[in-house]
Amino acid sequence: MQQYRYSYFLGASLLMAACGPGQPKEEQDMVHLITLAPGHFHAALVQKTATPGIDSVVHVYAPQGPELDAHLNLIKQYNERADQPTSWKEEVYTGGDWLEKMKSDRKGSVVVLAGNNHDKTRYIDAAVQAGMHVLADKPMAITQEDFVSLRKSFADADAAKVLLYDIMTERSEITNILQKELLRDASVFGEMQPGTPQQPAIEIESIHHFYKMVSGKPLRRPTWFFDPSQQGDALVDVNTHLVDLTHWMLFDTTELDYKQDIQLTSAVKWKTPLTKSQFSTITGAETFPEFLLPYVKDTVAGIAANGTVDYQVKGFHVRLSALWNFEAPAGGGDTHYAIARGSRCNIVIRQGKEESWKPELFVEPVAADTAFTSALEASVKRLSAKYAGISVEPQGKRFRISIPQELKTGHEAHFAEVLQRYLGFLKAGAVPAWEVKNMIAKYYVTTAGQAMAKEINK
Repeated sequence: MQQYRYSYFLGASLLMAACGPGQPKEEQDMVHLITLAPGHFHAALVQKTATPGIDSVVHVYAPQGPELDAHLNLIKQYNERADQPTSWKEEVYTGGDWLEKMKSDRKGSVVVLAGNNHDKTRYIDAAVQAGMHVLADKPMAITQEDFVSLRKSFADADAAKVLLYDIMTERSEITNILQKELLRDASVFGEMQPGTPQQPAIEIESIHHFYKMVSGKPLRRPTWFFDPSQQGDALVDVNTHLVDLTHWMLFDTTELDYKQDIQLTSAVKWKTPLTKSQFSTITGAETFPEFLLPYVKDTVAGIAANGTVDYQVKGFHVRLSALWNFEAPAGGGDTHYAIARGSRCNIVIRQGKEESWKPELFVEPVAADTAFTSALEASVKRLSAKYAGISVEPQGKRFRISIPQELKTGHEAHFAEVLQRYLGFLKAGAVPAWEVKNMIAKYYVTTAGQAMAKEINK
């Protein structure tokens, strides 16, 4: 694929459409956001903090309903908070032709998408065909048909000179960053082991919870979130992050060809039981909606929320698992376990009870000796020039990488960091070609894995 480029002429014309002719040039040069059909709280997290270069007026096109209300309430909360309040001005259109109106109004240059995944590829196509850039929450595709549509959208975006990109917040998590840094240091990690199906080179398990707190308040989820045909199951939803992390850690900026470099081995999926009371707590709905009734037995819904996929990428074995429970243990939260197996050590992220439910990074040597300790200490010292304050702490036969609190920015803050990355692409005039190729490879793994997955009982 050719370098994925952005036309300054087209960008300028979109911004002029969003700005009056008498406005100062610095206002016309700002990026103007459009929020399209916000149905997931991630749409609001893009705006949790003010970002230089982003205009404060955001145009919202969506149907009326509780999802739009929830989105606007979060923005209002950000505007009215005591600590570093934002000053967003939401211009909302809710007419029945809201999608066509967005395309004809052309009041922004970047369309932000986070909502019902059943419609996401259609919305991506609409924005690209209108000549608008797209910043989309994951997943951008939940079926193999969506994958075909998404590939076409990337090709159309390339031809139209607009940027299409997904929001990969996990690359901003400091334990993931340092795991990647140490993995790429041969003096510590040695060589990546190709692994086996039983002991993969990379193995990641992510556990999430339906009932959770967001921006200090209980999260109210829409009822469709629990429908695999609208939200997608775990293999195509959370698993998007896990595939992205795997390829990013292993290959950095190397382009992947999904047809040649990836071979899927197996996939399984299973359900999480959810009582009517639990469902009501999460959604506010008194009963299960009609579209969930096929999954209900004896007043308990079986939610298609868990899955594991095994595959090979360039000869390395990978196992990825995404799971959902109703709520976290007392004092707990979402968890993440990731192990990269090298010839000299394993580099492991753990986030369980022993870690007080916070992600911690460990180095577990194959042979703990003075030479290895010296190599690790030297590596961390080099990295501390870039990540100030990190250090090595021996813990029996393993080492803990101590990370200062100021580097632990948190999931919600990562959205602003992804937005900064995207603004950098706009300024540079391109989404790097490797990013585009690897997004396509990523959604091949998720959608093909979902298609081959066998249902099991657990």
